[in-house]
Amino acid sequence: MIADFKDKFKILFEKIKKIKHFYIYLAVIIAIIFVGIYYLTLPKSEEDGQASTIDNNLTEFSSSAEYVEYLENKLENVISSLKGVGDVEVVITIEKGFEYVYQTEEETRTTSNGTSITTTTVVLVDGKPVLLEEIYPTIKGIVVVAKGSADVAVKMDILYLIQTVVDVGTSQINIMEGK
Repeated sequence: MIADFKDKFKILFEKIKKIKHFYIYLAVIIAIIFVGIYYLTLPKSEEDGQASTIDNNLTEFSSSAEYVEYLENKLENVISSLKGVGDVEVVITIEKGFEYVYQTEEETRTTSNGTSITTTTVVLVDGKPVLLEEIYPTIKGIVVVAKGSADVAVKMDILYLIQTVVDVGTSQINIMEGK
């Protein structure tokens, strides 16, 4: 029974192999399957190819103060895990809060006396402004009070860690020994 099945399969396979350009057709079919799987696994967005509206691209922070608190807690946790560091307190100051850049349209009209008037309006999609860019607050300075930071090696580790995580210059970071 199994031998008959194998023979029939071999005969079928030999007939398929005789088809002109069989391997090209097979490669095209496999490629189509892979492309289909790729597109099925992509995340879906409501507006493909368009800028996101503000509701689709909101930050996880409702205010600049919440963002600063998040950064302070994150840095405290990471710094306290360094070898030779005890209790840590981090204070961050910022220059200004979040900034949002929205898509706008300009319309220029010429009045009857020959002057041009340009009006700028924010583009709305479904009644919501289209957000092009969200600019996070600029960090003005960071103060770290850490037990164990009197050791120069520990202080340098803290300094490099902060520069890596937050991307600020050394002149904006002040590290002091804690109690």
